[in-house]
Amino acid sequence: MKLLENKVSIITGATRGIGKGIAELFADQGSHVIFTYVSSDEKARELEAELEAKGVKARGYKFNVADYKACEDMAAEVVKDFGSIDVVVNNAGITRDNLLMRMSEEQWDEVINTNLKSVFNMTKAVQRTMLKQRKGSIVNMSSVVGVKGNAGQANYAASKAGLLGFTKSVALELGSRNIRCNAIAPGFIETEMTGALDEATVQGWRDAIPLKRGGTTEDVANLALFLASDMSAYITGQTINVDGGMLT
Repeated sequence: MKLLENKVSIITGATRGIGKGIAELFADQGSHVIFTYVSSDEKARELEAELEAKGVKARGYKFNVADYKACEDMAAEVVKDFGSIDVVVNNAGITRDNLLMRMSEEQWDEVINTNLKSVFNMTKAVQRTMLKQRKGSIVNMSSVVGVKGNAGQANYAASKAGLLGFTKSVALELGSRNIRCNAIAPGFIETEMTGALDEATVQGWRDAIPLKRGGTTEDVANLALFLASDMSAYITGQTINVDGGMLT
């Protein structure tokens, strides 16, 4: 029996990196996958085909999850077409790094809207369905930066720290209806984005981590799968770091 057999999962920002890794693993475990993206139609079509080849249904929606109405409309369409929404992984996120003295209002607003408001939007959009079902799992992608802060990332850190308070509050509000809400705080995860960085710099980061390596998208996806599945049926309101011991 697959862990997410016939479940319906929504994953935001899933055409690359961690989001893509989660989409692939969820499909492997039997979940139909609905995902959002903002840029490449080509990558979205490729991902749809890849997921459907695993024997599940897949559908990509192109819109900015900071748009409240777009999230509502998508959730309604998913329920109409798939019959339920069992899992939501709020993964969409951006960075606009700068020291606070140089950070523009636009850089602040863009990160808060994409990383934090989007999670409010999606959670609101699926809440009614999950309440009716009396079950559901919401997984919010935070960051170790949201736990400890980081110079040059005040906007990103604030958005990811905000997610932690939101996660705990939603867990308290919806727990009586068997709806769980947890957060994942990844550390240094090696993706396409980090692949473009200077190798010596990246090696320095690896050396500073107790497990002496960067994380993989699979490391994060495995935890997302656990939190989405019934294996974590008694876990809610938690933040779990996937950081190789970085914050130990």
